[in-house]
This record gives sequence, structure tokens and C-alpha cells, in this order.
Amino acid sequence: MNRQDLDPAIIPAGWSSAMFPGFEEDSNSSCGSLGASTLSLKSGESEDNEERLCSVCGDKANGYHFHVLTCEGCKGFFRRSITKGLTFTCPFTRSCPVNKAKRRRCQACRLQKCLEVGMRKDMILSEDALTARRELRVKKRQERLQRTQRAPEAASLSEEQEQLISILIDAHRKHFDTNLENFVDYRPQPIARDNWENFKQDGSLSSPESSPGAMDSSPMTYTYITGCTIEGDTLKEIPHFADLSTYMIHQVINFAKEIPDFRSLTIDDQISLLKGATMEVSHLQYNTVFNLETNLWECGRLKFSIELGAMTGFQRVFLEPLQKFHITLRKLNLHQAEYVLMQALALFSPDRPGVVEHRHIDKIQETIAMTLKCYIDYHHQLAGSRFLFAKLLSMLAELRTLNEENAKQMVHIQNVMEDAMTPLMKEIFS
Repeated sequence: MNRQDLDPAIIPAGWSSAMFPGFEEDSNSSCGSLGASTLSLKSGESEDNEERLCSVCGDKANGYHFHVLTCEGCKGFFRRSITKGLTFTCPFTRSCPVNKAKRRRCQACRLQKCLEVGMRKDMILSEDALTARRELRVKKRQERLQRTQRAPEAASLSEEQEQLISILIDAHRKHFDTNLENFVDYRPQPIARDNWENFKQDGSLSSPESSPGAMDSSPMTYTYITGCTIEGDTLKEIPHFADLSTYMIHQVINFAKEIPDFRSLTIDDQISLLKGATMEVSHLQYNTVFNLETNLWECGRLKFSIELGAMTGFQRVFLEPLQKFHITLRKLNLHQAEYVLMQALALFSPDRPGVVEHRHIDKIQETIAMTLKCYIDYHHQLAGSRFLFAKLLSMLAELRTLNEENAKQMVHIQNVMEDAMTPLMKEIFS
């Protein structure tokens, strides 16, 4: 109680403000400051919670209903009142408090406040419409649940697909010589005279420095020696390259013969498929030994760089895209099953020249493609892998283009050196 609270009529005229020290002091006391602080704190809390409180009763709101942020209770009250056409009468002066504790005491004042805060009658659905919407929600929820349950089944592999992958992996492991351990009886690799002393010192031998027009790449390193010290002439590299290519071709042929669907084809179709796909399959095989850090194909004691192709006579227009292809494919971190399925896809291409049983081979390729798709869906369920299948198909298309360019390059090398290719290479590239 302060002085200003007193009725001036009852204050004697001779009294002054100095006669009310208690009242003046009380107005500035710590209690008054505490009360102001508390009021300020409550006001701040109200501002923080304003968006989460019911606009009608102040209870905790759970969302916007009929255009206003309200609690579940006021939402249901308003909807029932409007849809049932209820009429309420306030027993007092239509000024009853509507809050969480007293909202049920006067329904008339509660409905009136619902309208005052902006709850709209036209947004209320009829019972039939509300029932239909609830049924639609239940139906959509069930459909989502069914799709979730069907997804693993669609992505899972059938027994036939598992068997196909097993056959391809066994054939790959049996006939792909990762370390070139069986690469024997070949014509020796030429060794540059300038690098002979380096080999005797550290056991490694780098290829001759390339000419200004050759590709910049990591040098080839060999951990074996043949005893010959031939000048690093490009043509001298061709016999060794021919033997290596012939060995790779033999690996692809043996891989294909292990596949029952391939053996079931006519001899002419087998030859047509091998002539068209051998180098593509070989590149897919050797991508598994490509080292991204060194850009070398590391085959046990032998390590090859793209420079070997330049020394053999291949041109930059082919070598640069080839190395880019291997880098891109290797970065996908494919599983062994995905590699062998890609090899099979490249092998069973019904559009190869000379193929007769187009429909049969196309059906085999479709089965392989579906197996690859199911394998990816089942084993690569991360969001970043959902386009992996499309990427692999794109890589196969790019490999087809590289194969065509490779054939042109082989013709060029053959024109430079007549005995550059072995009989098997001539059969494949003819």
C-alpha cells in the first residue's frame, strides 16, 4: 500500500510526503524488485511458449486446427459443437474465464472464445467426409507398410541368381591369374640400357623416359630381369606386349567356357561373342588389380603403367580415356560378384557382329542384368548407391567405345610391324 493508494479526501491538508517514509521505502524495496523480476521472467517464459500454447485455454497445443493453434481438447469441443449444432447459454454475463482449469465450466464462453481467436466453421468436415479421410489415411499407411515389406523380397536374390553368381565367381577365380604366375614362355621384356645400373643397385627398373609427345604417367616397375639390355625402342616392346595380350585372351576364353549358357551356344556364336568382347572382359578383370594411388596395374611381380601402351605404339587418343575408365570404375569399390556379372554382361552382347541367335543371347543378357540389379539393391542399400546400376551400364557403354578404338589402334600397330600380333590376336581382332 502506497501513499497514492489512499483517498485524498481522508488525508489531512497538513500532512506531507515526508510523513510517509514507510510507504516510499516499500515501493522501492527488494521485495518490489523481486516481484518485478519475477513478472519479467514469467513474461519471457510466456513469449517462449506462446507458439506452443492453445489460443483458447492456454493448455499445451499439438497443432493447428481449424486455422488456429489449439490443444486436442478445444479442437474436439469446437468440432462437436458446430457439427451437432449445439447451443449454449452462459448463466452469468458471458465473461467467464476460459483456461486449462476452468474451460469446462462454461461451454458458451468457451465456444465464444474459439470464435474470437479465429477458429473457422467452414473448415470443419462432415462426419462422412471425416470418416472417408480417416479411411484414406489408414489405406495409405497400409500401402506404405506393404511396400516396405516387399522391398527386401524384391531386392533379395533368387536361388537361380545365387547359382549364376557362384558359377561366374568360380570361373573368374579359376582362370584369372591375378599375379601372372602362369605367364611363362613369353618373349622377354626389353630393358633400357640407361636403366641397367639402377636395376643392379635397387632391384627395380623404370621404363625409358617418354618423348615430349608421350603421356605423363608413373613409370613401370619390374621386379624381374631377363638378362637382355636392349635399347628402349617402341617396336622392341611389341613382342612382349603381344605375348601378354595373348595370355589375357586365353584367360577370357577359359572364363567363358566355364559358363553353361555360353557352352550351350553354337560354335559360331561363341566365336562371335569372344571376338567382340574379349578385350572388354579383360579390362574388367584387370581393373581389380588397378591401384588408385599409383595408377599401376599391380600383377604380382609385374607392375604396368599406361606408359607401356605408349611404348608399344598405342596413341594418346586411346590411352588417356582408358586410364580414366579404370580410375572411375575402381573408385566404385565394386564387389567381386558385381565385377563378374559385368564381365558376363559384356560377353553376352547380342549385337556383336556375326551373332545368329540374337533372341536367345538377349534373354541371357537380360537375366544377368536383372541379377546385377537385384544384387546391387540387396547389398547397396545406402542412398548414395541407388544409381550404381545405371552407372555400371554407362561404364559398359563406355567400354564398348574403348574397345572399338582399341581395334583401330591394333590395326595401326599391325601396319607398322607385320608380325606384331600372334595368330590368336589376329583371329580376335580380324
